[in-house]
Amino acid sequence: MSKNLTNLFEKFLEKQSLFTNKKALQSIFIPDAIKHRDKQIEQIAEILAPALREEKPSNIFIYGKTGTGKTLSVRHTVDEMKRIAEEKDIRLKIIYVNCKLKKIADTEYRMIAELSRSFGKAVPPTGLPTDEVYNIFYHAVEEQNSIIILVLDEIDQLINRAGDEIIYNLTRINSDLKKSQLSLVGISNDLMFANNIDPRVKSSLSEEELVFPPYNAPQIRDILEERSKIAFKEDVIEEGVIAKCAAYAAREHGDARRALELLRVAGEIAERNAEDHVQIKHIDFAEDKIEKDRIIDIVQTQPKQFQNVLFPILVLKRNNPKEKIYTGDIYEIYKSLCIKTNIRPLTQRRISDIISELDMLGIINAKIISKGRFGRTKEISLSLPSPVEKTVFTLLTTELGVDATQLL
Repeated sequence: MSKNLTNLFEKFLEKQSLFTNKKALQSIFIPDAIKHRDKQIEQIAEILAPALREEKPSNIFIYGKTGTGKTLSVRHTVDEMKRIAEEKDIRLKIIYVNCKLKKIADTEYRMIAELSRSFGKAVPPTGLPTDEVYNIFYHAVEEQNSIIILVLDEIDQLINRAGDEIIYNLTRINSDLKKSQLSLVGISNDLMFANNIDPRVKSSLSEEELVFPPYNAPQIRDILEERSKIAFKEDVIEEGVIAKCAAYAAREHGDARRALELLRVAGEIAERNAEDHVQIKHIDFAEDKIEKDRIIDIVQTQPKQFQNVLFPILVLKRNNPKEKIYTGDIYEIYKSLCIKTNIRPLTQRRISDIISELDMLGIINAKIISKGRFGRTKEISLSLPSPVEKTVFTLLTTELGVDATQLL
């Protein structure tokens, strides 16, 4: 086996790659020019510009679906601010945190500890009272004697895990600071997120709000053409590939990140098959692979509560495919499932929020309908391809350790 692997790797190294710079197709790549987001970048820059005069800028809350250029635009703007601040010796510090990273932002303690570390303070992963960690953070901020811009990407993930008290505390810290000031830039993929947070938190956080619209197919095509010139060797992409990639992504709520991922995976598939060009068929293969991998990855990495809400939907669909599924039906099975998996049940309102998250992720389709004097509810249908649905059902049966027949 070892010899076979050695031969495989040697053959791989001997092959000519189709790529020149694959990073250009990754979400972490920040191009010199960001297409079709001039207006949004200018708005962000205008709001944050007072920091370059060492004045506290307003907090900003930025909404938009995944892949609409929010993070890219913010990072492009703050990187330029950082460059100018260093050049002109302006007292400005910018911190970026991806709140989706569980080991950083899954509790209030860990988040504040991580922020303290970014100022050079040693804080243990656990063990101190939360108030003491806040105290370390407060003194670290004050010692900076500068304007601090804290970018919290996927801030909704932080609040879902750690609660909204952390945001309230961060926005109120300025009233105690004398030498430094802190401004927040929150980025969220959930357009309805702010409706679910405490009104006092929302009022202190959302001094300015920006909404990023989805890209349309021609805009995504522009982005792909520009990035493909950086990423691939000349004349590797066959005609029609970029257009199909853009059409796929435009169908998925204008997600440019997904379009870039499709093109990258298509290139990898072509390369793996020892082909000289990326063809339309490779886009189709990439679409199937990404969709399956994405959903399985989401389901595997989500908390048990998330899985406990998704599994009843799958059970109801399998039991009676033609029956409509409503929030109340899901909640009854969910409560039974919580007993079997030793998890404390959430309220029906919180379950409704998780259903909205499943909808946002494209796993289900949730439509709000009126039932007259009985109020409103959500009508739910699965959005998974049949083979993926079967894989997810099997996966959750194993993960949760339950027999679906015992839940009905």
